[in-house]
Amino acid sequence: MVINSPHGPLPELPLANIHDTIFRRPGAPEIPDHVSQIDARTGEQRTRKAFIELIRDGATALSSSIDDGGLGLRGDKGRMVGILSFNSLNYIALVHSLFIIATPFVPLSAHSTSSELAFLLSKSGATHIFVESTLLPKMLGTIRDAGISDDRILLLDEPRASPNLGGIRSFDSLIKAICKRNIPRADVRSVGKDTLAYLMFSSGTSGLPKAVAVSHANVNTSLMQYLMLVVEAMKVMKLSAVPGEISKVLAALPFSHTAGLHVLVIRALLLPNTLVILPKWDVNMAIDCIQKYRISSLFIVPSMIHTLVHSERFAKADLSSLTGLGTGAAHFPPALGQRLLSKPGLGSSRLSIGYGLSEATVGAIYSPPEGILGGRIKDVPKDTTGILVPGMQARIVKEDGTDASVNEPGELWLKGPAVTMGYWNDEERTKETFLPDGWLRTGDRFRIDERGYFFSVFDSFEDRLKDTLKVSGLQVSPAEIEDVLISQPDGLIIDASVSGVSGSRTSDEKSPRAWVVLSKSGRKVGKEQVAAKLNAWVEENLSKYKWLRGGIEFVDEIPKNAAGKVLRRLLVDEYEKSRSGRAHL
Repeated sequence: MVINSPHGPLPELPLANIHDTIFRRPGAPEIPDHVSQIDARTGEQRTRKAFIELIRDGATALSSSIDDGGLGLRGDKGRMVGILSFNSLNYIALVHSLFIIATPFVPLSAHSTSSELAFLLSKSGATHIFVESTLLPKMLGTIRDAGISDDRILLLDEPRASPNLGGIRSFDSLIKAICKRNIPRADVRSVGKDTLAYLMFSSGTSGLPKAVAVSHANVNTSLMQYLMLVVEAMKVMKLSAVPGEISKVLAALPFSHTAGLHVLVIRALLLPNTLVILPKWDVNMAIDCIQKYRISSLFIVPSMIHTLVHSERFAKADLSSLTGLGTGAAHFPPALGQRLLSKPGLGSSRLSIGYGLSEATVGAIYSPPEGILGGRIKDVPKDTTGILVPGMQARIVKEDGTDASVNEPGELWLKGPAVTMGYWNDEERTKETFLPDGWLRTGDRFRIDERGYFFSVFDSFEDRLKDTLKVSGLQVSPAEIEDVLISQPDGLIIDASVSGVSGSRTSDEKSPRAWVVLSKSGRKVGKEQVAAKLNAWVEENLSKYKWLRGGIEFVDEIPKNAAGKVLRRLLVDEYEKSRSGRAHL
């Protein structure tokens, strides 16, 4: 059974460079000049007009010939620009400069180790790289070992200190040098159907990271989907999405992640927004910025919400300016949402929970506001992930390859023009995930009700098919157990992760084991008592085969990647290593 978006299909979109879609879209209302971006750390600001001038100069500097002092990037095949940096003003400027000249780039996590960076550079085939000055000293050797020469290594920022970086140029100095030569500005390059915009590495939760190839056409499709949703939402909600009304957005998500790149670096420029940019997540800086700038929109991953609501400043912080809250990219425990919205002043805020993945450019399912589509969307279930975005189709497929019935769980498959081109230089994994008839296998389990609302199985799209445990022949979701642990009414823990460990009756069967972080009250009670209370709560609320036969371990923190996804494998590997060591004593 093919499920179509209630929004219907997308209008036919002309082939266009992303820059033209954002800044020169025919018929789009003119956005007045305003402060477009603010560096939360330094207070530096850029207006929209100044930003547009900067990226036109940036495109010219990047594309000018080497003899003229540029990099000679002209959208030719074989050129790939890496970006290794925390969030910054110049990160956004570089991305949009590259869009203009249709030269692809690859965001690289600033948290990468040397070995991880070496893999990412090799996999992407990066020929040039822009690096934050604080990261370059420890990564310079790795970058050189990847075959990138010093004349193709540039600083994204101007270093505040004066480290010895061997005369390596910066993005700003490159632009200044080209401007002095009065070189004519580069034209916005035309693009084709499959012109690559960027590579986005997946989180690598099931093996080594994969580089998703995203085209200009994919991004433009997603931008059009977003504009259609904004127009529809404005019919029933008061949104600051018209000229003269500036929405202030806290840019806290890492720009190297799909959601951060698309929502903050790309999409935010479609409308009159002011981005207040955090270099990286810092809960105290986030609270300070929300209060100082009266932030109205906040999109952060569940792990960031977790640190926010458990901050000692949360109770007294004035967050009343927040009218739009969004989360995604990882499982969002219901108890966490309840704690967030229970804060005085946030009760009327809209909390939007969406589902997306890099392989579909960004978003695929979103939680709609009541009353849209002429009143057809009403009585939206509180626990739904939502409905399909415009132009998206879906199937729920069982393990035997047949379509699931209404309310029957299965793997979510997606189809539409936002589905990306596949995995870069990885034909085998592309064939496994991107099927010949256009369907994308997401690996995530959902069900759909009779009204077309999607529900992640066990309320967790983090519960990937590969992560599901099998106990006594029955499937067990780690996220379901995590939700129960977090909801224990005494508030004994502030975070939890569950995964399967060895020691069950057969080699292919795992026992559920929990790793938990104690709260202040939990530390007062003591680990032994907390473990007893948690086990009793689990046994009261879950079937016997879901009980924590693998035990409970107390940790200082749950390891997560930059996108907020729990790195379960690190916990399991450490446990199995220690268990193996004990077995050989």
